[in-house]
Amino acid sequence: MAGNRDRFSTFSTATRLKQLGERTAAHVYRSQSRRQVRRSRLTGRAALLVLVLCTLVVALAYPMRQYVSQRSEIADQQRAAAAARDRLERLRDEKARWQDDAYAEQQARKHLHFLRPGEIGYIMTDPGAEAAERPRTGQAGSDRPWYSNVWDGVDKADRPGD
Repeated sequence: MAGNRDRFSTFSTATRLKQLGERTAAHVYRSQSRRQVRRSRLTGRAALLVLVLCTLVVALAYPMRQYVSQRSEIADQQRAAAAARDRLERLRDEKARWQDDAYAEQQARKHLHFLRPGEIGYIMTDPGAEAAERPRTGQAGSDRPWYSNVWDGVDKADRPGD
């Protein structure tokens, strides 16, 4: 240490700063060149890795899309099969009910107004239903043939005042 002090004491401060700056610059230059070498090596490897990954993605994209599409189709078909099984079960139950004569008679009485001999049937009408069944104004031609209504429409279109 004492030798270093003597060596530096002989030079001026400016000279010492200049030498210190040169050493620092050389050190920085060496460290930068090492980093650049490392970066270039890693950059090449990274580029190759990216190229391989992109190739894999492109190569696997279509098969993966097909796989996902087929899985969704399989799920849809399974749901449709389950719905068909449920409907089949309901139809079998309904068929079994129709095999029973009491159920068939009940349905005939309810929907077709069948009566047994000696029974008297009554049909109640709803006054509100009659008003709904009457044709409204402007629908008076509903009981005529369709071509009459079309022809009346053509006649009305020819008259400028209507």
